[in-house]
Parts: sequence; C-alpha cells; structure tokens
Amino acid sequence: IIIDEEHDASYKQQDGFRFHARDLAIMRAKSLSAMVLLGSATPSYESLANALQKKFAWIKLRARAGSAQIPTMERIDLRGQSLQHGFSDTSLEAMRLCLQRQEQVLIFLNRRGYAPTLMCHQCGWIASCNHCDVNMTVHKRANKLHCHHCGVQKALPQSCEECHSNELFTVGEGTEQIELQLNTLFNNTPILRIDKDSTLRKSALTQITQKIHQHDQAILVGTQMLAKGHHFPNVTLVIVMDADVGLFSADFRGMERTAQLITQVSGRAGRATKPGHVLLQTYHPDHTAIETLCNLGYETFARQGLQERHALGLPPFTHQILIRSESADETLAQVLLEQVRQHAEDWLKGSAHPVTMMGPYAAIIVRKAGQHRYILSLKSIQRAPLHQLTAHLTAWLEQNTKTHKVRYTIDVDPLETY
Repeated sequence: IIIDEEHDASYKQQDGFRFHARDLAIMRAKSLSAMVLLGSATPSYESLANALQKKFAWIKLRARAGSAQIPTMERIDLRGQSLQHGFSDTSLEAMRLCLQRQEQVLIFLNRRGYAPTLMCHQCGWIASCNHCDVNMTVHKRANKLHCHHCGVQKALPQSCEECHSNELFTVGEGTEQIELQLNTLFNNTPILRIDKDSTLRKSALTQITQKIHQHDQAILVGTQMLAKGHHFPNVTLVIVMDADVGLFSADFRGMERTAQLITQVSGRAGRATKPGHVLLQTYHPDHTAIETLCNLGYETFARQGLQERHALGLPPFTHQILIRSESADETLAQVLLEQVRQHAEDWLKGSAHPVTMMGPYAAIIVRKAGQHRYILSLKSIQRAPLHQLTAHLTAWLEQNTKTHKVRYTIDVDPLETY
C-alpha cells in the first residue's frame, strides 16, 4: 500500500466516523502481512518518531531527480520596512530580475479571498458571521462576504451596519487581492491564481496549469493547493508572504504544519536545470524555528520539535482522545462534558494506569454554524487504559444523550485539538 504525502492532514477524516487513512493502511497491511510505503519530503512527527524508534524502516532520498538542486532559502526581515502591496522592496526586485530572465515566480499566501476582514473607519465595526465567532472574508470579485467556516454568504455592504458610515476598508491580504495588485505592478506579465475559488469550475485547474506551461515568464499566486504535486520547471523564485503564521498558534501542531507547507512550496522552485531561490517574508527572522528551518532543513527542525513534544508530554509520545460536544445551548454542551469527566473520574478510581484529563474547555471558535462547542481531552502514555475508558464512556454517552439536545463526537488521535 502506497501512501504518498503521508503527512497531509486530508488523510484524516474530520467528520462523521473519524479515522486516519495512513494509520488504517498500516493496520490493514499488518493483518495481511503486506508492505506499506509512506512517502513524504516532510514526514509527520508521528511517522518520524516511528522511524527514529526503528519501528519503521527509513529510506532517505538525498538528491532531487535529474540535475535539479535543492533551492536556497533567504529570510526577508520586514521589521521597519515600508511594504508595497504586502511585498518588501527586496521581494519586488527579486521578482523583476526573475521575470527579466524569462523565468516564473510563485507567490504563496495560504489565505484565499480578497481580505480576511472588513472594518468601519468611523466606529470600528467588523463584519462578522451571525452563526460563527469569526470575521467574514471579503470576496471582491463576487461582491460578497463569505464565512469560510459555515459557508454562509451575503452581499458586500456599502455602509456600516452600526453607524451607517460609507467609510469601510479591508484589513489584510488574500490571494484575490494579491493577484489584482500584481496586475498593476507587472501589467505585461501573466498573473495566474490557483486557490479554491479560481478552480471551482470543472477542469479549471487543468486549464490554469496549461497556461503556466505555455508562458516562459509568469507569476503564480496561490494557497496550499500550489504547495505540492505540481511540476513547474520554469519556476525559479518562490516568495512566502506570511512565514510567521504558525509561530504563535494555539495548536501545538501549528509550527509543524507551517514548516511542512513552507518546505513543500519551496520544493516548487528549481525543479529542472535552473537553480531555485526561496524568500521568506517574516517579522521574526531570528526566531529559532525559522532559523533552523532555513539553515538546517526540515529534518533537523522536526527532530528538535520531537524533543520539545517529548519534554511537554505531547503526541506522539502520549496518546490523546478528544470528546467534543456541541449544542445550540452553550450550557448544555458544557454540562454534558462535565458529567462525562465526573463519570470518568469515578470509573478511574484505583486504576493503576493514570489518564490525564483537561476540560471541559471552550473550543477556540466557540460558536460554529450556530453550535456552541466544548472539548474534553483525555491523555495517557499507554493506549490500553485510554481505549478501555473510552469504550466505557461511549456506552455511557449512548445511554445518556438520547433526550439531550447535544451532539458529541469521539476523536482518537485528533489532528485538530482546538
């Protein structure tokens, strides 16, 4: 069984019956005495830990195919700089030189839409979703506000809903805005955007990639859809606009995912005979994680990350199960998990294998699609006591939630912990 890009979070089913396709493949292969091949330039910490512990055989490919060389990485310090449409002068000059050589540039920004926030200059009102605790994203071409969490859309307002002022402005940049701004800066160069919005139509992605191969010089703008799986031989410059996005994430996997994305998108540069160069725009060029990734590469970065996880007792060195509750009534969602925790504590009394519990605590986005969400975290160094407890709690929940207006889910080895 071959699992390509095994680190990709899309292998984890996040709705309904939750499972990880990679882990399922490993278990299936074990039962059939078959072989599993996990492929990735940026292996997940779980797979890397298994390789370091000799549970997996580790085959390292140290060279690129053909004569292609590993691209060089450079940090662009944004502190104190005046940015032009989100780009530093260094980045813009590098783009001009690249295009003069009849080569292609890839701009990576993992944020679709025109801007993530619409605000009123007079009173500070922010356009937020009525069903979720998030701001709505501006999609200027469609003339809409769009919630990327519940999918709700509404027309782009012309005036403030609070003070009725016409002085509305956007905050931040998305791929749609970057595409428009680059069209003004490089009006003789094809600008091609690849994100969820530009590839909605059938065969749209194929048409865009064909255009990329037709032009010697071009600027590609995109989200993580551009990060892997594409071979653009004339791309020699990659610019990562927001390299800091995962540095201060509430999710302990935030920096792992950011490093994987940066490394994967960097891999689009210099895939043929021409050398590749990567520019990381950052306000924290001296941050240990950014320095390590640029100077020593993903493997060293990930090994250091594993040491931190081990010291903090985080997966993959402990096993975790999350029980989530959601209800239109916030109190009901919280109370159910309080009852679950009390029941778990009673059942665990005298147990020789400790299970650590945290919560119930509110999800970072407490309200999503009109539902208030709470989380109870169960952790243990050993799987067996955790699974025994979960089996017991599952039976209890099935008996005690039939008349409640609360939904619950049980997620083993969760990738989303917030």
